[in-house]
Amino acid sequence: MSDHQRETAFLGHIVIFDDSDERRKLEESIAQIQRDGRCAQRAASLMALFAALGAAGLAYGAILQENFFYGESRFVIKLICEFGLASLISLVALVGLLIAYRKKLKRLREECRRLVMKLEESRLDEPHIAPLRGSHPGAGDHEVAQGAVGAIGSPGGELRENPSISL
Repeated sequence: MSDHQRETAFLGHIVIFDDSDERRKLEESIAQIQRDGRCAQRAASLMALFAALGAAGLAYGAILQENFFYGESRFVIKLICEFGLASLISLVALVGLLIAYRKKLKRLREECRRLVMKLEESRLDEPHIAPLRGSHPGAGDHEVAQGAVGAIGSPGGELRENPSISL
């Protein structure tokens, strides 16, 4: 499973918690793009196989048969060349289609992320983080380090009291 597929599956699992029409449309669009992409990928694989078979047919005739290009098999050569050229043109077109599907899927994943963020914002409040006691914008690193050593203990292992820290 590729990174794109894992990311799409993960976002699909997160978005499922939203119960809106937007989510349903997004899921349907992603599923349709994935089906179309798999279909185009199979067709591209088939065209690559046909192009390879055409090249193998030409190589067989050129290497193993005498006067292959000038002999009686002129029709077969023409057919193999047209077959191979059509396969290559189709392969290029299908690769372009696969790239377009990948871009569409990327755009849909971005919409999915946006929906997840909207869902998160609606379900969670802003985090309320209380500042640590004694820490203020003007506190220096020395005071913070002293407070940490006082809370943990001295380097020798014994716990000592630090009057600046109140628990």
